[in-house]
Amino acid sequence: MEKSKVYFSREISSKSLVKLFEKVGKELKGNIAIKVHSGEDGNQNYLRPAFLEEIVNHLKGTIVECNTAYPGMRDTTEKHKVLLEKHGWSKYFKVDILDAKDDLVLNIPNGKIISKNYVGKNIENYDSMLVLSHFKGHPMGGYGGALKQLSIGLSSSKGKRYIHCAGKDNGTYEEMFDTNQLSFLEAMADAASSVINYFENNIVYLNVMCNMSVDCDCCANAQDPCMKDIGILASTDPVAIDKACIDLVFSSNDPGKDALIKRIEDRKGTHVIDAAYKLGIGNVEYELVDVD
Repeated sequence: MEKSKVYFSREISSKSLVKLFEKVGKELKGNIAIKVHSGEDGNQNYLRPAFLEEIVNHLKGTIVECNTAYPGMRDTTEKHKVLLEKHGWSKYFKVDILDAKDDLVLNIPNGKIISKNYVGKNIENYDSMLVLSHFKGHPMGGYGGALKQLSIGLSSSKGKRYIHCAGKDNGTYEEMFDTNQLSFLEAMADAASSVINYFENNIVYLNVMCNMSVDCDCCANAQDPCMKDIGILASTDPVAIDKACIDLVFSSNDPGKDALIKRIEDRKGTHVIDAAYKLGIGNVEYELVDVD
């Protein structure tokens, strides 16, 4: 398999997001969904709407999100709408909570752990997607990047519980935190593959390596960032872009990386990359193209 191209800039700015998207050279057509993390109420690290304004306007896209499967300000459509307003998303952009009314079931015929994925039914309104991820740690997945956005991020509230419980129907909230870790990560990879197949690869990925805490933007009481900002990456390959981010963390000379690496390794986080590669949805071999 030919190496995938991953474009990289150390400049973290609104203009850099647009520049990197254009470097990728893939046109997103029709109605474009832009998947972001809206940030849990109280979280201090999530990417702010103003930072994304240029890329969203450039694509004339719609911000999309899904409800959560844990208690908080995003576990119902009503509360999530209030938070989207509070955090400024509704002020700047068109916003669509994909699972506001119903789910859509995507089949995964070659899934290792799960054979179906529950996503928000409103995904049917879109022809292509920009997956714009804040790269950071994650309490359960080890890290959060493009593959997490494709899987947990785009699954409905029901779908999130289904992935966390490694394919168990009607899994309880408690069971979400008591699943075999490798099975959970492999279920994430399965779910990611279903979204890629649904959009027939009409997806571009941007990973922003700033405000890197060991915790995710889903944490209301997240730890502060543990290492310095690194930059922005762009690709059409979700496996390659996440692998490149991991490699940049591990090769950094910032001593703060130790906390993030510990979180990734403790949760066996890179296993999702290996599982996604085995499913054939991306390549672990990549060429990092510096655009600065």
